[in-house]
Amino acid sequence: MIRHIVFWNLKEEAEGKTKEQNAAVIREGLEALVGKVDGLLMAEVRRNFNPGGMDLCLVSEFESKEALNAYQTNPLHVKVKEFVHKVVTDRAVTDCEL
Repeated sequence: MIRHIVFWNLKEEAEGKTKEQNAAVIREGLEALVGKVDGLLMAEVRRNFNPGGMDLCLVSEFESKEALNAYQTNPLHVKVKEFVHKVVTDRAVTDCEL
């Protein structure tokens, strides 16, 4: 099993929405992929309350490295990712085997 974790900092305003509104759009989009993308077992997006950390965090789990790789190019994920790229300033990611 693979755990895929992504952190983002969000722009204060982007795409006509506030940071909080864009965080909600990202959360809804990514969490909705569970059950629609093969091999994606779990996806949770949460807002950070620590003022020293990044704004938003995705924790997701995949059946395998191959499933994670397929997710990256899945059209449903790509659509969400295109929105994310418009509203973030920074990104950090880690992938690890469980």
